[in-house]
Amino acid sequence: MFPTEEPGRPICSAKGCRVDARWVLAWNNPKLHTPDRRKTWLACDEHRDTLGQFLAVRGFLKDTVAFEAWTAAEETGGTKT
Repeated sequence: MFPTEEPGRPICSAKGCRVDARWVLAWNNPKLHTPDRRKTWLACDEHRDTLGQFLAVRGFLKDTVAFEAWTAAEETGGTKT
């Protein structure tokens, strides 16, 4: 699922960051994944742009979604991207 330091507390995926995640960056590597597959990184407000740029430059970034919206869609079985 998502990286946490405490159960139920998702944290940013940026190296060394321990801030609560507020964003989900959905991505896939087309050389490794089918087009519908989505991997996720979590981001705090500070790292949202830098993590997103890292993925976008490589052509991997598919969507950036507020964490609450992503988890709500996951719970209801709806689409996230």
